[in-house]
Amino acid sequence: MPADFESAIARFLRYLKNERNASELTIKSYREDLTILNGYFLETVGRSPDPGNISPLDLRGYVAALHEAGYAPTSISRRLASLRSFFKFAQREGLADSNPAKPLRNPRKQRKLPHFLTNEEIGRLLAAPKKTAAMGLRDAAILETLYSAGLRVSELVGINLNDLDLEDGLVRVRGKGKKERLAPLGSYAVKALQRWLSRRTPHDSENVKAGAVFLNKFGKRLTTRSIGRMLEKYLKQTGLDLRTSPHTLRHSFATHLLNGGADIRSVQELLGHKSLVTTQIYTHVSTAGLKQAYEKAHPRARGAG
Repeated sequence: MPADFESAIARFLRYLKNERNASELTIKSYREDLTILNGYFLETVGRSPDPGNISPLDLRGYVAALHEAGYAPTSISRRLASLRSFFKFAQREGLADSNPAKPLRNPRKQRKLPHFLTNEEIGRLLAAPKKTAAMGLRDAAILETLYSAGLRVSELVGINLNDLDLEDGLVRVRGKGKKERLAPLGSYAVKALQRWLSRRTPHDSENVKAGAVFLNKFGKRLTTRSIGRMLEKYLKQTGLDLRTSPHTLRHSFATHLLNGGADIRSVQELLGHKSLVTTQIYTHVSTAGLKQAYEKAHPRARGAG
């Protein structure tokens, strides 16, 4: 490594240690990131350029090489942050006239496709609670309501009796930012709620007086954690994927609606999403399912041309 580049890195690392009081781990990360950049230039142009001769175009080529090598967007963003800090220091120390890393944007984070259950899996889960005991009726009503209305678990536990309109199949929901919306309830959810409410034992507690729909055996309003534990019990009972959470039922609700031909704007309203962008991830899930179906069924979807 030429002395000018090597000395610039050494000065930068001393600055991090002495003036910024950076940890050894942080200094090690910066050293590795700058060494990898130097390796890229040695491989592509056969030399290590002077810090003042590196352009944004040079760094774009480096970022493209990281993408091609399969680095995750978060790793690339971290390396870019290291370069911005280094060239900012180089500019201040008179080693470069400008910061070539400053114009570069971080890559977009990859959004993981939400986990959801198939129609058959949802059917197995909803059939799991025993409908003979009061707690089984309660659990059935919880699962049916989560899936039928696509609720967040925090919205579900906050439902009071005066939020329900079972005759018209509606529930008033208080979502994020205290925003209220009306969510439809399907006939299965309505019947499950009616069965539970007919067995919901009155208790002399503030939660009952407040009209909480879903109570534990002591008459207290259920918590989100309680719902998670209850779901885990039925996942083990049915052999379904243990990654499934209460929120998975909301993911399944949205995915099944889109697969069934629902308009994305309608799904946005039903989910209570402020932005359509948030809802659009479910179209990716839907498209992935269609692609799998195509590859499985079409005679010329795979194989040599």
